[in-house]
Amino acid sequence: ALPAVRESSDPVNRDVEWKPTPTPYDPRLMLSGTDDAAGFFDKGSWKEYLAGWGKSVVIGRGRLGGIPMGAIAVETRLVEKIIPADPADPNSREAILPQAGQVLFPDSSYKTAQALRDFNNEGVPVMIFANWRGFSGGSRDMSGEILKFGSMIVDALREYKHPIYIYFPPYGELRGGSWVVVDPTINEEKMTMFSDPEARGGILEPAGIVEIKFRLADQLKAMHRIDPQLQMLDAEFDSTDDTDNAAQEAIKEQIAAREELLKPVYLQAATEFADLHDKTGRMKAKGVIKEAVPWAKSRTYFFYLAKRRIAQDNYVAQLKAADASLDSKSALEILSGMCTADWEDNEAVLEYYTSNDGAISSKISEVKTASIKVQIAELQKELGE
Repeated sequence: ALPAVRESSDPVNRDVEWKPTPTPYDPRLMLSGTDDAAGFFDKGSWKEYLAGWGKSVVIGRGRLGGIPMGAIAVETRLVEKIIPADPADPNSREAILPQAGQVLFPDSSYKTAQALRDFNNEGVPVMIFANWRGFSGGSRDMSGEILKFGSMIVDALREYKHPIYIYFPPYGELRGGSWVVVDPTINEEKMTMFSDPEARGGILEPAGIVEIKFRLADQLKAMHRIDPQLQMLDAEFDSTDDTDNAAQEAIKEQIAAREELLKPVYLQAATEFADLHDKTGRMKAKGVIKEAVPWAKSRTYFFYLAKRRIAQDNYVAQLKAADASLDSKSALEILSGMCTADWEDNEAVLEYYTSNDGAISSKISEVKTASIKVQIAELQKELGE
């Protein structure tokens, strides 16, 4: 069944005014907005659920231009997990455990997987505002079955039957194992990844990459290759007599002092270089995201994308039902071959679908007729007629 879309008084072409900050913030405001600044979803439509459990993830539902959607956002602030006392044990006490923001814990992983299953049963598309730095990996979390609950997210995404849009909000980042569990290759037919130009993505953070790829020995080589003063000192050292130990020691001390002075500079430059590889432009060039979508225009972009996918997936399902030999890719090729609009322009493709519904329905009938003729020919061949 198609999602129950209805008209919305909140215009879809408006900008998303409430913007996330580099410092910790309440992700609910990003979705619902405030009185002064509108959020991503239609005004008054956002409703959170399971708020008291797995607080490091925010789950809820909202409407985008009247389209019902599930939403998964990430808490960036420090939260507290309350473990109540056992009433059967007089020595038991309530425990309060702090949980860092942007981290998946066993409870929030399970909550995310459960929410995806609920949204799948409801037949709605999902927005995942991905902003995780990884999974919690302490011994407490390992005994709390973090691996099992993390794998449940992968299972829920693999089984999802409706569109899933993964979006990195401004100043958001997706790192480590948290990228692994929401990678679009889990369910390429339904999952698509997008990013704001100010977001970052990559398995390792820049500082971690530099520690592995640009160790101290590599930094020293680069210094001696680039820095004129070190090159001059190296030349002086090479020209000194091997028997003149005092002169060699003096030059070595100057070289060591110069290296010590340059270390912070080279480390900073290397970290910045590694950070450039995590930016949205590079992610798009590598094909890990489909498009860079500015936060202010994200509401408009995802409305037309979601509306297009609802119509498109419906046509694809009809084509596959008409001809059992077709897969989703082949069905999409039929639609793209018919479409006269720019295939990458969601609004134009949606307009084509709306104005050419009759032509597409006729094409589906043709495909069905051709499929039946093929089946009849095969049956006649089997019967020897």
